[in-house]
Amino acid sequence: MDPATLSSRPATGHITLRYWAAARAAAGVETDLVEVSGPVTLADLVAESLRRHPDSDRLSQVLDCCSVLIGDRPAATEDRKTVTVEPGQHVEFLPPFAGG
Repeated sequence: MDPATLSSRPATGHITLRYWAAARAAAGVETDLVEVSGPVTLADLVAESLRRHPDSDRLSQVLDCCSVLIGDRPAATEDRKTVTVEPGQHVEFLPPFAGG
């Protein structure tokens, strides 16, 4: 789906994108609220995030390496084009980090 189409559809709900650590620094915000009219793919949401933050030269790279949670379900090993996100869900972008 074209990111422009995502934003221009009549809204029937929203999906919250939450950025952690380096993803937050790259996006410049803690969260984005994306209005949707039905289920969308994780790939659509990543494209929408990049569209909303065009001045970030690092966001694409950071999101590419993030672990992703949809609600409490990990989605990092799945193809982002096939992962469906429903209105009302939260998507968490968790960059790799060191520690123990």
